[in-house]
Amino acid sequence: MASAPHFTFHPLLSLSKNLTYKPQNFLPLTSRRSTVKIRASGADLLGDFGARDPFPAEIESNFAEKVLGNVSTEHKILIPIASALSLAQQECIPVSQLQQPLSEDEAKKLLLKVVGWRLVNEEGVLKLQGLWKVRDAKCGDELINRVNNAVESTGHLPTLHFDAPNQVRAELWTSSIGGLSLNDFIVAAKIDEIKVSDLQPRQRVWA
Repeated sequence: MASAPHFTFHPLLSLSKNLTYKPQNFLPLTSRRSTVKIRASGADLLGDFGARDPFPAEIESNFAEKVLGNVSTEHKILIPIASALSLAQQECIPVSQLQQPLSEDEAKKLLLKVVGWRLVNEEGVLKLQGLWKVRDAKCGDELINRVNNAVESTGHLPTLHFDAPNQVRAELWTSSIGGLSLNDFIVAAKIDEIKVSDLQPRQRVWA
């Protein structure tokens, strides 16, 4: 005697407005499996959560074209090289006297990666200049000390001035090549990380 067919409840169809269960609300197991397979291969899946954007160096290496497989793909995360790190995390390197200084266009692109600095041209020499307002001369001296301590290990120190009554001015350039190098922007980024809020003029609060 033939056995009765087995049916499996399909949860998606249980959301029908008609609360009376009808035979079409139940699908054989084989049909349910094929339905699930179709949904799993659809183009509307959200994908994996927790992914990160690739580093520029990874994009340049065309790593996506070298990935094989599908479900069991082996993913390898590359260790970021210097070009993928922020300027403040990089270290200054010796600059040859034969090296050409950065062009103005190159300097403008790097300027977007530092805060509060501007390009100045002094007698044909392109420099980085940073300005800070401080409360008084004592705060100015303290800021100069903090800057020197923060970048002393780089071997590439800025020229610092206290402009009375309450301004500190820093200038960066690579004198050996008569212009700017990447080292100047690295040092500027490190200076950006120095705490200065406690040295700046207090803002008045009006009642």
